[in-house]
Amino acid sequence: MRLTTVGTGTAAPVADRVQAGHLVESGSVKMLLDCGSGVSFRLAALGIDWRTITHVALTHFHADHVLDVPTLLTAWRYGTLPPRSAPLEILGPPGTAALIDRMTETLGVRWREYGFPVAIREMVPGERVVIDDDFAVESRSVPHTPESVAYLIEGAAQRIVYSGDTGYDEGFARWATDCDILLCECSLPASMAIPTHLTPEQVGSIATIATPRLLAVTHMYPPVESVDIPAVIAAQHAGPVVVCHDGWNTEL
Repeated sequence: MRLTTVGTGTAAPVADRVQAGHLVESGSVKMLLDCGSGVSFRLAALGIDWRTITHVALTHFHADHVLDVPTLLTAWRYGTLPPRSAPLEILGPPGTAALIDRMTETLGVRWREYGFPVAIREMVPGERVVIDDDFAVESRSVPHTPESVAYLIEGAAQRIVYSGDTGYDEGFARWATDCDILLCECSLPASMAIPTHLTPEQVGSIATIATPRLLAVTHMYPPVESVDIPAVIAAQHAGPVVVCHDGWNTEL
């Protein structure tokens, strides 16, 4: 499995981070986890073949996690010749189909009318979906918005957990135990802590419970970047830590 952090930013526009989007590749599956503004053009800038993405999995419905879904749908229909014919599956919590309906209807072309097969699968939290013989996805509710979920991705006997946006949750940490990579949001410094996002201290607490082989932090608002994030986390968690940037990648 290969993980690329395509977009590591937030709702705050900054020069070097586009909004949330992370690509997991395993065999024939290329799954984009979230798809915020700028992700489609960052894929191109990184030399990633956006035409071959097979799945998009949304964690929740905030703009910085979904706005480039219509951009990619449009690119697959009008931005390449010949137009896409391969099927696409969009996964997400209950309400995903209504969201995609509203977004695409507003732009004048409904998702069913893009000329290639698009399926939307709404996953009940706790559900496990087998994509192929060696790739599966499981979701879990996390405290952010009512629909917010985290994802556990399993492929080639390896496990990636993606927190999406979340507040502190020991249950999530236990659910993520012993994963190969914990891709975890790290939004705000302790001085700006709120219940629906994580501080570096809280990320450290989660990692202490989850004991991932690699902790990769993402979704950073500008104020938290003034903090020595690895040092704060290291006060609680002894394992390796990466502060991700757009384009960071690793092979499992």
